[in-house]
Amino acid sequence: MVKAIILVIMSIFSFSAVAKVDCDKALNTLQINYCAKLKLDNAEAEMQRYLDKSIAQYTADTYVVESINIAQSAWKSYSKSQCDSVFTMFRDGSLRVVMTLSCRTKLTQQRTHELWSQYLTYMDNSAPILPEPTASDLS
Repeated sequence: MVKAIILVIMSIFSFSAVAKVDCDKALNTLQINYCAKLKLDNAEAEMQRYLDKSIAQYTADTYVVESINIAQSAWKSYSKSQCDSVFTMFRDGSLRVVMTLSCRTKLTQQRTHELWSQYLTYMDNSAPILPEPTASDLS
C-alpha cells in the first residue's frame, strides 16, 4: 500500500514537472518523451480531421465510405506493427519510447497526406477540400 501511494505521488510530481516543459528546450528523457507524445497527439488529431472530411465527401456512396474505413483499420494495424518493431529494436535503451512515438507520428503524417491526396483533391486544378498537410503543420 505504501509503495502504491509513493508511486502515485511520484507520478503527480513527474507530471507537474513535465507540464511546464518548453519542447524546444526539452532536456531529459521524460521531457523529450512528453514532447514527442504531444507531436503524436497533434498528428492524430489532424489525421482524424482529414479522415472525417474524407468520409463526409463520400457520404452518399456507402461503398467508398466502407472502403475508407477498411483501409483506415488496416493502416492502424500496420502502423502498430511497424512501430512495435521499432520499440523492439530499441527495447533495451532509453530511446525506445521516443523512437516509437516518432515512428507513429511519421506514419500518421504520411496517412494524413494520403487521405488528402486520394479523397480531398480533384484531378483538375480545382482547389482541394482541405489544404495539403505538411509535416511541419502536424508537429
